[in-house]
Amino acid sequence: MNQKRQFTARRFAFSSFFFTGVTGLASFLIIAMLALILGNILYNGMGALSWRFITGGTQQDMFDVNKAGVLPMVFGTAARVILMTLFVLPIGVITAIYLTEYASGHTGITRFIRGAVSNLAGVPSIVFGLFGLGFFIHFVGQNMDSLLRPDDPKPLWGKEAILWASLTLAVMTLPVVIVATEEALRAIPQGLREGSLALGATKLQTIVRIVLPQALPGIMTGGILAVSRAAGEVAPILMTGAAYYMASLPRSLTDKFMDLGYHVFILSTQSPNIEQTRPILYATVIVLLLLTFALNFVAILVRAHMRKQMRLFA
Repeated sequence: MNQKRQFTARRFAFSSFFFTGVTGLASFLIIAMLALILGNILYNGMGALSWRFITGGTQQDMFDVNKAGVLPMVFGTAARVILMTLFVLPIGVITAIYLTEYASGHTGITRFIRGAVSNLAGVPSIVFGLFGLGFFIHFVGQNMDSLLRPDDPKPLWGKEAILWASLTLAVMTLPVVIVATEEALRAIPQGLREGSLALGATKLQTIVRIVLPQALPGIMTGGILAVSRAAGEVAPILMTGAAYYMASLPRSLTDKFMDLGYHVFILSTQSPNIEQTRPILYATVIVLLLLTFALNFVAILVRAHMRKQMRLFA
């Protein structure tokens, strides 16, 4: 009997050790691949990375390692990500509030909305680009020109612009924000809602003053995930606003813009000498990574500040 117990214990310990090793190896491989990718990018791009490269423009040859600059691309990428965040957060949060606080999980419209959100998350990014071209530019933009500027043959709204590119990205990242916000709202104890309602507050007052402040860190997490996904996307903006070349920065929402991700695509496919532009290509990728990390870091700081304020008032 004692030998059987010892055998069972040893077998269980071996199985635990085996699966612990497998999961640890998988985690190590993921970290190793990430380190390898980042190391390769840094090794090939650090030589071309400089302050002049980051703050320089495209007035000169953008394929010349000694003259190229990426400031217009940095500005365009940051602008369209910030605009996208301003568009997607309110819509995503309101939708999540409706699904969590108001809608019943057994109605047809609720199931339809949840199904639409799930399907939207699986749509390829190039399809969002075609949607943005057809809906925002050809339908919304051209109709705005017809209503607001009927005598002017030159399109103002019915053309590629940073506004339509940002709205297209907002539609693409909407499921991320909705799901993250729903999880944050569900994490709020039901007793807080019931206590607020018992004290005479309305449902809207309870949501605005009790639920949303508690869920703000989780909502900011959804915003961070949306920024992370949208910062490097190229397909949705190819047909909605990204420009091959611009001599100046965009001045209005109806202007086209240069983008770091699109510029990487141009350098890798349109360069007359790929070996000569390879350092610029890798340096541009480094700048894109740094910009993405910077935008995420700012959002993380805002989230940490919110959590600190909530602890002070708790």
